[in-house]
Amino acid sequence: MSAKQMRGLVAAATCLVFCGSVWAQGAYPTKTVTLVVPYSAGGSTDLITRLIARELTLQMGRQVVVDNRVGGSGVIGWSSVARAPADGYTLLATELSFTIAPGLLTNLPFDARKGFQQIATATSVPHVQVVTPSLPVKNVKELIALAKARPGELNFGSGGTGTNTHLGSELFKSVTGTNLTHIPYKGAGAVLTELMAGQVQVLISAAPTVLPYIASKRLRPLMVTDDKRAAVLPDVPTAVELNLPKMVMKFWVGYSAPAGTPQPVVDRLNKEIVTAVNAPEAKKRFTEMGTDAIGNSSSDATKLVSDEIDRWTAVIKAAGIKAQ
Repeated sequence: MSAKQMRGLVAAATCLVFCGSVWAQGAYPTKTVTLVVPYSAGGSTDLITRLIARELTLQMGRQVVVDNRVGGSGVIGWSSVARAPADGYTLLATELSFTIAPGLLTNLPFDARKGFQQIATATSVPHVQVVTPSLPVKNVKELIALAKARPGELNFGSGGTGTNTHLGSELFKSVTGTNLTHIPYKGAGAVLTELMAGQVQVLISAAPTVLPYIASKRLRPLMVTDDKRAAVLPDVPTAVELNLPKMVMKFWVGYSAPAGTPQPVVDRLNKEIVTAVNAPEAKKRFTEMGTDAIGNSSSDATKLVSDEIDRWTAVIKAAGIKAQ
């Protein structure tokens, strides 16, 4: 071995020892941490992530900011984090659509399983099916009857092709034998505006997104996609009560880092996120939003993502759903 090669090995070893000691001493973070939300402001992922960012900023003593990188039904945001340095300073808000995409899109520029290190699942919440109040239906039975009487005439909105709001209503079509027309929008804010204006009539979305509009009577809830009633919507029947057990689906929000992020950083972030979701103010807001705090381990979060990819890939294949 040459002297130059020896010096290189010594330098590398010294760096490993030094870097390891720095992580062990808790030096991370030393600068602003960015949480990328791949959707527009106002949706459930954005609302939850802003709560988490606030708590993390208070806990870690460094600014944690939310960056809405919108486009491609989430692909732009996901890809930007997959390409980011694996140093713990650019993180991704993952959610249901992230696990739908591998079964729907054939040209993803990353591997959803191998391209990211899952840190923790923060929250979980069922979806709610809502309609514009001008639609002459008061319950799911009436919606199904109207949709069958007017095939293709009722529109359901989504935050984009391949998102949870899209696949939820596609699942509803499949299990009820109805024909509704999909109208995709660029994010939750846009579809809500059009829904309240009556341009689309039906939406299935995570509870935090639609609860304020239900409370103000601007949207009418028909169903909670769970096997138990939501505390914030005690009068709204569940999918199981309506004899639609295949409609049980939960929206969840978790956080991940680019693959290769040092394990001490992942461990630190997991600890901080678990603490954040259980902070009194955050838990109070989650309850108001109809969201359950989770705060699990990195390995449990990884299993959830993998299981959800398997589930939705099977659903997409069985239904013959194609990306537009």
